[in-house]
Amino acid sequence: MFKFKSYNINQLDKIPQLMLLDHRQMEDIRIVSEIYPFKTNNYVLENLINWTNVPDDPIFRLNFPHKEMLTELHYDQLKWGMRNMDEVSYRNLIHDIRLSLNPHPAGQVDHNTPYFLGEKLDGMQHKYRNTILFFPSHSQTCHAYCTFCFRWPQFVNEPGFKMQAKEIEPLVAYLKANPYISDVLLTGGDPMVMSPRILANYLLPLLEVKSLKVIRIGTKSLSYWPHKFVTDTDKDELLELLAKVTAAGKHLAIMAHFNHYVEFETAVAQEAIFNLRKIGAEIRTQAPLLRHINNKVRIWSTMWERQVQLGCVPYYMFLPRDTGAQHYFAESLETALHIYRGAVQLTGGLCRTARGPVMSMTTGKVELLDIEDDVYQLRFLQHRNGSLAYKTFKARGSNDHPKWFDDLSCYDERYREFFSDQDDYDRNELRYGNISLQV
Repeated sequence: MFKFKSYNINQLDKIPQLMLLDHRQMEDIRIVSEIYPFKTNNYVLENLINWTNVPDDPIFRLNFPHKEMLTELHYDQLKWGMRNMDEVSYRNLIHDIRLSLNPHPAGQVDHNTPYFLGEKLDGMQHKYRNTILFFPSHSQTCHAYCTFCFRWPQFVNEPGFKMQAKEIEPLVAYLKANPYISDVLLTGGDPMVMSPRILANYLLPLLEVKSLKVIRIGTKSLSYWPHKFVTDTDKDELLELLAKVTAAGKHLAIMAHFNHYVEFETAVAQEAIFNLRKIGAEIRTQAPLLRHINNKVRIWSTMWERQVQLGCVPYYMFLPRDTGAQHYFAESLETALHIYRGAVQLTGGLCRTARGPVMSMTTGKVELLDIEDDVYQLRFLQHRNGSLAYKTFKARGSNDHPKWFDDLSCYDERYREFFSDQDDYDRNELRYGNISLQV
């Protein structure tokens, strides 16, 4: 049995592979990790990273922080403060830098947290009519951390940054009061860090909600710890628990995060995928387009082709959200569209279920369809106002190389409603079309 061993920033010196790095590179990792969380494990170190290609190896870039993730100003402030500030002043500096990085993008806290019978439902996000996100308190970590992750505030020791729910009962009551919510997404962190016994406390009550049709589990475990489904001592118990979801007539969707095809080339990752499909789970794959990691047409076409061969369904090509190190990882919208189209054109029809490039923002998920003469054709795949979904609209670039929706401006007054930052409903009366939630 392959035993899990994790490493955090305080254990860098215990990672033998890092002997290949020089002092400056090690210092960069430590400084950047003051802002962004760092965690890796023995499976990633021994199976996914090509150490002869470090620091340019894509999985090394995916897992280990690097200097360019900080602005030059923030890097210099931290480097100076680490050596010259007292502890309290230095911690205040770290806090201020984190706050400047938009730690909760897309209105997660202000706009998406639901209320029920006058009580705020912490640890839940209800942005779209049919789907609610649930953040179990036991899943607010991962087997390893991704450097680009927009959920980085979940993993740092900052009061008020973390979203989590300790009990499932409020969610069950909310679902029963709003029977048109058909999908629950368990997210984090990573729900697959939980033992089967703890995971059962969250999953089994959901099976009793008749109106619930789909249970999604967002996870990076197939990449960072596939042994969870293959050799861990409780893997049979886990698979039996997940099988109960499909046996109850619910659709079980594993929302797998694969950022590079290297992540599912190992035999154990492929066996993990097979074991999940065998119990009736459908695996849908998604990832952001990232500079230095997967910003090549061939990487995406190869990734989608191999996923389909393994029985997975390509789902989304996202763009890095406007938080954290977006400045470092994001490509321009023009480049993103070029990579998406190029990859799709190289693949067969079964790979073309992947939608992209997609930006997930305050009002919804918006897909870039075309660019011609600085006119951007877009549509919302999801919108807080359901009547705006799947309608095309136009925008113009407000700078030379837009990377995000905020870098676009309204083409003309016909499309003004697509650019509104204001909700058409207050937080205690969320409305989707003509349907009101019982909040």
